[in-house]
Amino acid sequence: MASSALWHIIKKDLHLEWRQQHNLYGILVYCVSTIFVLYLTAAQPEAEQWNALFWITQLFIVVNAVVKSFVGEPPGRFVYYHSIVSPVHYLYGKFVINVLYMTVLGLVSGLMFRLLLGDPVHDALIFMGIVWLGGTGFALLFTMLSAIASKARQQASLLAILGFPLIIPQLLLVSRLSKFAYGELFRDGAVWQIAGLLLALDILIVVMATILFPYLWKD
Repeated sequence: MASSALWHIIKKDLHLEWRQQHNLYGILVYCVSTIFVLYLTAAQPEAEQWNALFWITQLFIVVNAVVKSFVGEPPGRFVYYHSIVSPVHYLYGKFVINVLYMTVLGLVSGLMFRLLLGDPVHDALIFMGIVWLGGTGFALLFTMLSAIASKARQQASLLAILGFPLIIPQLLLVSRLSKFAYGELFRDGAVWQIAGLLLALDILIVVMATILFPYLWKD
């Protein structure tokens, strides 16, 4: 029953996204334009700078892609959703949609970076796996923050204030982990430790959001 409700929410959001394809196209244009500007200004940077530019770009992309999850919802629509679904199902539906968003955008930005700004990556498959892991963490965090900010008056300001300190650990961990795809040597087990920390942060975000969101839902 729960899985059926969750699936219907995901299907509804996918249908809405398909009807409003201009949102996805707008974010893709933003993504490609940002990377092209980096190409014009930085040409082909060293691997260290390449890595930093890539993850900073991913951070700006996820903010633009995910912030609309709750902040852009009309107040009346929340009342309607409140009457037909549970808050946890609604939240998880947003999680799934935004992770799918970041999967597509991470793939596009990774290909564009490697095409325009050089290709320091030694193992493309590992790199794309790390991009997916990092993008998933970014999407989960900013989905939760968007839910919190949607109940405040100064939504954009609150999102920035909450997001900056919380994203730093994930940003540092994922940028460190991605160096493994560039051929950098790690001590035994270090890669799995970093990946485990990222997964633990993602699980913590989901647990915190699951506990907090039902109280926001009632407001």
